[in-house]
Amino acid sequence: MKYISEFRNEIYIRALAEQISKQVLPDRQYKFMEVCGTHTVSIARNGLRRLLPPQVKLVSGPGCPVCVTPVDYIDRAIELSKKPGVTIATFGDLVRVPGSSSSLEKARAEGADVRVVLSALDAVALAEAEPGRKVVFLGIGFETTVPTVAVALKKAKKEKINNFLVLSAHKTMPVPMRALASDPDVGVQGYICPGHVCTVAGVGPFKPLSEEFHIPAVVAGFEPTDILQAVLALVKQRNRGEAHLENLYTRSVREEGNPKALAIVEEVFRPCNSVWRGLGLLPGSGLALREEFAMHDAERVLPVDLPPPREVPGCLCGQILKGVAQPTDCPLFGKICTTENPVGACMVSSEGVCAAEYKWGLNLRKN
Repeated sequence: MKYISEFRNEIYIRALAEQISKQVLPDRQYKFMEVCGTHTVSIARNGLRRLLPPQVKLVSGPGCPVCVTPVDYIDRAIELSKKPGVTIATFGDLVRVPGSSSSLEKARAEGADVRVVLSALDAVALAEAEPGRKVVFLGIGFETTVPTVAVALKKAKKEKINNFLVLSAHKTMPVPMRALASDPDVGVQGYICPGHVCTVAGVGPFKPLSEEFHIPAVVAGFEPTDILQAVLALVKQRNRGEAHLENLYTRSVREEGNPKALAIVEEVFRPCNSVWRGLGLLPGSGLALREEFAMHDAERVLPVDLPPPREVPGCLCGQILKGVAQPTDCPLFGKICTTENPVGACMVSSEGVCAAEYKWGLNLRKN
């Protein structure tokens, strides 16, 4: 706990909550959105919403990469898993995400070769060890994850491991944040920016949000005091009628981000249009492999025909990711849909808002 305990000190946490209560104006509402799954989990696990005055509302946005991955991507991965000689390599959370009529977990039970890996480089090693199979790595995640996949692709290209393929669903955060900022139904009045993403991307991509939409924004860490300091800063900005970006996570986030990681991503990937669960098609929000890496692009090498995707009836995951609904609004939440039997993607991922609410929110209300 060394170097961490001070960020979890109960005295500091309650003092910050008290400062927020003193700053809040009684006739004003404050709706702030976090767009990082780690923030979502920390807020729920530490019961931070219960410490805030009723005028301050924290809502979760599209900060979980597993959650925002659309149904047709899962359908494509399942179809690829059925092809002879194909191995699907994926992070564990994605195995249980429902597609239109099945999941990778069910496909594996039916005989598909679906393996859980801890990194893209593990998938490269798997492809090198089994040259007779095509190993398709399911590339999901935001700016934080993409550099590791870019490194894996460079290694595979250099060492001519041509049976390593990537099915890219990588996405970047500023575009959906712009979409939500311009949506009056969402009504975002302040952003807690994604700390992990900013560690790689820097703060520059997020500054135009405040300038164009006049929305306060704060880059924050993930401990309880980090998040409450961010809320306090947002409340103060809103009270003063200000809207600028503050970096309160300077112990990890630099203005320029990580230039080496950004350069590697630029070398391997190019911007593309991408579909987000709940937000639809967002131009320029995704990352596709550049032409030089086409031999490693699973979508090109292994094309499949898919019927139109079908969402789970009754699941409100899409609305929850937009911040216009809460998990408890969903008729499936805690009944049909639980962490033991997840129906929607927001309940599958360990960073999903429904999973966080089910694991910690229900317990807090019971106690």
